[in-house]
Amino acid sequence: MKIGFIGTGVMGTGIINNLLKHHHQVFVYNRTKAHAQEVIDHGAIWVNSPAQLTTQAPIIITMVGFPQDVKEIYFGENGIFTTLKADQLVVDMTTSSPTLAEEIGHRAEEIGALALDAPVSGGDIGAKNATLTVMAGGHQEAFKKMEPLFPEISQAANYFGDFGTGQHAKMANQIMIAGTMTGLTEMLVYAKAANLDLQKVLDTVSHGSADNWSLDNYVPRILKNDYTPGFFAKHFLKDLNITLTEAKRMHIDLPATRLATQLYDNLVNAQGLGDDGTQALIKLWWK
Repeated sequence: MKIGFIGTGVMGTGIINNLLKHHHQVFVYNRTKAHAQEVIDHGAIWVNSPAQLTTQAPIIITMVGFPQDVKEIYFGENGIFTTLKADQLVVDMTTSSPTLAEEIGHRAEEIGALALDAPVSGGDIGAKNATLTVMAGGHQEAFKKMEPLFPEISQAANYFGDFGTGQHAKMANQIMIAGTMTGLTEMLVYAKAANLDLQKVLDTVSHGSADNWSLDNYVPRILKNDYTPGFFAKHFLKDLNITLTEAKRMHIDLPATRLATQLYDNLVNAQGLGDDGTQALIKLWWK
């Protein structure tokens, strides 16, 4: 298949490489071309703008950093909607605002195209190993068109309903991740203060009822002083802020998520560590 892909960050690169492994022709665009060099070396074809990329393939997938980036890519002067045609499909895999997902979906409908918001969970490891989980909302026909591709990049893909519901499902996921990240961080802080062997603590906890994905994947990195981003702390803070905005709109209070957001805001904005991975939360205690 011919596929256009915008965004060659940590996650996008892993997904593109898997699409290339399955012999798809992948056209790519990224704000900084140098960051696309890995996938270009693996066979992806560079184009110079989102508008140009949209003329090259029937399926356009986007995966960028922030909602404002998504808005520019779709609605900007050289954006997707300047060249999108009625027989095309756009799939935004960025974790973004449900409200923006609705705007994209309705604009695609006006053109006669199909749209899907399809954020993922699984981090850099999931993107590399094609073990992501996809949470999708939008046109059901769009989801059906993506069903042959999803197994090539993910282990599960679930359809939730109308535009924005995929993003809402991802916000629910991030609420859970916030709890596991604060939990594993305080577990390590407590265990170290009690002079316990941290590797033995990890081995013990990971074989009990407290085991979870974050524990298994991030604590080993912390113990090696590895804070490279499987998922950027600044992007997680973005997700948590979106979650709290949507919660306020729905008139619900999420005190634990608010606290996690405050901690990550400290890490990203006060400590300047937004380009570290989410596991760097431990740095608020360990210098």
